[in-house]
Amino acid sequence: MSSAPVPVISPDEVIPFMNVDRTDFAAMSRAQQIRHFEVEGYCVFPSIVTPDIIARIKRELNEAEMSHTSYSVNQTRSVTQPQWLSRAVAELIGYPPMIDFLTDLMGPEIVFTRGFFQRTRPGSPGISMHTDGQPHGSNLFGYEGSCPRLLRVLYYLDELTTERAPFRLIPRSHLSFHAQASPYARYRWHPEEITLVVPAGTAVVIPSLLMHGSDPNKDPRPRELVQLGYRPAWAGPIQPVEEWDARLVESAPEIARPFLKSLNTTGAAWEQQHKPEGMKTEAPGINPSRWGVP
Repeated sequence: MSSAPVPVISPDEVIPFMNVDRTDFAAMSRAQQIRHFEVEGYCVFPSIVTPDIIARIKRELNEAEMSHTSYSVNQTRSVTQPQWLSRAVAELIGYPPMIDFLTDLMGPEIVFTRGFFQRTRPGSPGISMHTDGQPHGSNLFGYEGSCPRLLRVLYYLDELTTERAPFRLIPRSHLSFHAQASPYARYRWHPEEITLVVPAGTAVVIPSLLMHGSDPNKDPRPRELVQLGYRPAWAGPIQPVEEWDARLVESAPEIARPFLKSLNTTGAAWEQQHKPEGMKTEAPGINPSRWGVP
C-alpha cells in the first residue's frame, strides 16, 4: 500500500455520518433481486466480475486519456467511452451473468446507451447526491438521460472500504412524486442515505432516477469503476441522440453487438387505439407476483 499522504479534503465536503448497508445480496433469489431493484432502487451483485477480467480492464485502461471534473482534479474520467478503448470493457457489455439479470428485469430487447470510466484519486471529495436521468435532458447527460426507463450498471474494479470513495444512495428516492425528488435537484447528503462497502468486481445496478453519489476518497489508493448504461428498446429518448460510429460497432466483439442497437430505437407510437387487434391476456413482466410474494 502506498504511504504517500492523501490530499486534505475540505471540511465542507466531509459527510459527517455513514450508514453501511449490511444486506446479504449473495443470498437473494432472482425474484428478490428484482424486487429490491424496483422497490429500494438498487441491487448488488458481489464479486460478479472475475479477477482476471478486472486485471485486463485495468491494463487496457491504464493509459486512457483522462479529464477531471469542475470541482476536483482528483475526480477523473476517460475522455473516450471505455468500450472503444478496452476490448475487455466492450465484452462486458454482453457479460452473461449481468445480461441474464437485465433480461429478466427488462425483457430481451435491450439497448446499450453509454460507457463511462472513472478514476477517483486520493483526496477527491465525494460526488453530490444526484440522478443520472432528467426527463427533459440536460447538459450533463444530453437526451440519453431523458429515456423513461434507464439504468446504470456500476462495476467496481477496486474494493470499496469506508475510506475509499464508497457508493451512497437514498433508497426509494426514484419512486417519490415529491418536488424534492426532482431529478434536477442535488444534495450534499441526506440523513437517510446509505453507503455500500463491497469487494472488487462487484456490480451495483441502479435506475437512472435514484439519488446517489459517493463518499470522499480518504484512502491513499485510487478507486476505479466502469459504468455501463442500458434501457429496454421501447424507452427511447425524447429527442434524437448521436448514433454510434458504425465502424466502432462493426469492430466490437460479437458478444456486445446485440446491444449496440441504434441509440434512437424506440417504441413510440403517437396514434393509439382503444381496442387494438391482437391484445394479449398475459404479461409476466408486470405480474404482481414477479417478486415471489403473495
